[in-house]
Amino acid sequence: MNTRKSNLTSIRPEILSATINENMSSDERFQNVILRPIIKFQNDLFIEVFRNYIGKHKSVFYAYSLEKRIAYIENAIQRDMKLRNSMKGMVIGQFTVEEYLIYIENSSALNKRMMNLVKERLLSQIQLFENPELLAAV
Repeated sequence: MNTRKSNLTSIRPEILSATINENMSSDERFQNVILRPIIKFQNDLFIEVFRNYIGKHKSVFYAYSLEKRIAYIENAIQRDMKLRNSMKGMVIGQFTVEEYLIYIENSSALNKRMMNLVKERLLSQIQLFENPELLAAV
């Protein structure tokens, strides 16, 4: 029965910079111990999901300046419920049963933390969202 739990936790990357101390809130601890490793693990999938999102929205993203691209990513993560729920599912699907039981106690606040981490991860790799047609021509 513990096979799923041990498999899930063993594949998560270790984040050495994650601070864990006695004074932090349970939400912050959940973020640093559970959410950050899962989101790092799912990074490549998040990149491809967002590339697909750009393509499905007529690739207008590629015509924007850097500032508008940043706003586009922030807006998409904040307001597009279909995208947001899909990305939340990619994280929640990596939870153990015990982690899920903790998550559902305060899902609203943890969802906010989760989406902020995903957004920051996409923004920090914004250079990966270049127009594929331009890259093929080089």
